[in-house]
Amino acid sequence: MAGRGELATDVPTAGQAGRDGRPARRILVPVSMSRRSAETLAVAAQVASAAGGQLRVLHVRQYDPPMPRCPSRFYPYTAAEAGAVLDEAMLVVWGFGVPAAPAIVEAPRGELAAAIAAQAAAWPADMIAMTRRPRRPISVLLLGSLPDQVMRRAACPVLAVHPGAAASAGRRTGRRSSHGRFSRHASR
Repeated sequence: MAGRGELATDVPTAGQAGRDGRPARRILVPVSMSRRSAETLAVAAQVASAAGGQLRVLHVRQYDPPMPRCPSRFYPYTAAEAGAVLDEAMLVVWGFGVPAAPAIVEAPRGELAAAIAAQAAAWPADMIAMTRRPRRPISVLLLGSLPDQVMRRAACPVLAVHPGAAASAGRRTGRRSSHGRFSRHASR
């Protein structure tokens, strides 16, 4: 399990600790417009289910701050599109039978990690589960990845799920799920 400043590479079990040595029962899962978030939701739902926990599915709606001659914020997508992202994410979570609550927050572009860490502290999350998206090495070197930025700011452990992790684990166990590529038994 990753602590502050560490990268998680394995899937935690119900017995592994979250914040302050307690089992990870309150898991915050930030989701985006990308479909890659479904794999992270599947892994987080498995951990929460095993620990008798719950999820908070978070979407951060980013905006560009107002400019001098334009006093309003610019949002790259509408509030309805943000709601649709959460609706789709909640369908994945409910398929696992895990209690979950959706949340949308707004943050200026470039402050995504701070918004996620603030929501984790306000809720209080035992763990944050995030998707680790493939990026060009130069951008990771210059900016760092979003999970890395959240790890630096969050007071709880951060689990970074690599794309394809849940699907490949499901193929190894030979189990299939009604969720397409995802298996409920991916952590085995």
